[in-house]
Amino acid sequence: MAKRRKSKGDNLVLRYLVLGSWALFCLVPIVWFLSIGFRPRTEIITPTPIYWPTFSLDAWRLLLADWPIFDYLRNSVLAVTGSVVIDLILGIPAAYSLTRYEYRGRDDIGFYILSTRMMAPAIVAIPIFFLFRNLGLLDSVFALMLIYAAVNLSIVVWIIRSYMLDIPKELEDAARTDGAGDLRILWEIIIPACLPGIITASVIAAIFAINEFLFTLLIASTKNAYTMSVALANFTGGSDGVIYNAIALVSFLAFLPILVLIVLIQKHLSRGLTMGAVKG
Repeated sequence: MAKRRKSKGDNLVLRYLVLGSWALFCLVPIVWFLSIGFRPRTEIITPTPIYWPTFSLDAWRLLLADWPIFDYLRNSVLAVTGSVVIDLILGIPAAYSLTRYEYRGRDDIGFYILSTRMMAPAIVAIPIFFLFRNLGLLDSVFALMLIYAAVNLSIVVWIIRSYMLDIPKELEDAARTDGAGDLRILWEIIIPACLPGIITASVIAAIFAINEFLFTLLIASTKNAYTMSVALANFTGGSDGVIYNAIALVSFLAFLPILVLIVLIQKHLSRGLTMGAVKG
């Protein structure tokens, strides 16, 4: 009995040691990257190693005085959030249709939706630019919502579809026996049952959207619709060279909303990543 307790205690210590080491491995690069934003630029670019860096707020002053960085952050949050909402509004019914209804060409439609993710974005960049220009939507956050949603819709549909395939059809048959319609079944049975998959698809779509650069640069012609990804490009050149401390701060601010979101929904996200498999 004593040996068994000792063995369990050793396993617990080893488990905490492994988890603590992994947490340290993940957090040290983030903390180090953030620390670059609080160092003078001269210390960052010097070839001589500095073991005791100087604390400086020069990068913060640059961002707050010369760059509307919080406007860029607001544009990013609005564009990403709006695109995810659009993807869910369109993707959940589409996934339900692909898994529950039998009609001609269903598999072809599903493959076509997936194939839109396979092409290079640069192929459709020019047509999309002229389309949004003719619609008068250039340089607007709403245009970014639409383009992000269009780019990530296929991923959302197929992730949610894989979870809907695991839901027993007997649940829907029982609900129809009680007089429930398709919309009520979708809202009260299907969506709660595949909620982890919906959350996973939303987070993945948000990550892809916030990292989108090509279409953002194409659509956002002025600072009115600039996002954090475009703001980063403004610190990578010019007469002052690469402003490393400003890049570090902007990157951390762009990364922070996704980090907070993942921490808040980590239980649902972990279930969504481990339940179900993508089925063809």
